[in-house]
Amino acid sequence: MTLYLMNPNSNAGTTQAMLGIARRVLPQLVGWTAPSGPGMIIDAPALERAGALVAAADLPGARGVIVSAFGDPGRGALAARLDCPVVGIGQAAAAAAGQGGRRFAVVTTTPGLKTQIDALMGDYVGCFLTQGDPLALMQDAGALDAALLDGIAAAARAGAQAAIIGGGPLGEAAERLAAHSPIPLVAPIRAAVEALWTQVQD
Repeated sequence: MTLYLMNPNSNAGTTQAMLGIARRVLPQLVGWTAPSGPGMIIDAPALERAGALVAAADLPGARGVIVSAFGDPGRGALAARLDCPVVGIGQAAAAAAGQGGRRFAVVTTTPGLKTQIDALMGDYVGCFLTQGDPLALMQDAGALDAALLDGIAAAARAGAQAAIIGGGPLGEAAERLAAHSPIPLVAPIRAAVEALWTQVQD
């Protein structure tokens, strides 16, 4: 039986980066990369196409699955088809961030996904967006970190008691910024791994 981390983006390098984070908790995770589509999902049409690929994926011997894109594309359809836990990183992050009634926000680089993030998060402080092109920010770790920290600070001023760094490809940034944030950060990949491990142990 296999535990999978699915990257709905088509960038294999991103899959390896996400596995590097996830395997600190679950070393046995196996990666899956979307066979087509954009290297980074930045808008609703791309999220929908990625969802179709996730829902139809062949995952032999699956014991548990993480869908590692923040909009959780295809998670529901895949969960309905498989007889094992299927955890989305957005879903897991929202649960972790809101524990104990804590007010939380999402900080991310993709304005084209704000509507989907709002729907997924439910009752939360809001989605705080970085300035600049998301694809360009991903090529400059220093600029990305600075932009995310600005978003975190804005979320804190708005009353957020915690912030989620919203995006699978932003996983490494979430790890880097944890010690520099004025409020607790929730890293979605780590939250999903912990949620999946709890479920497969039951």
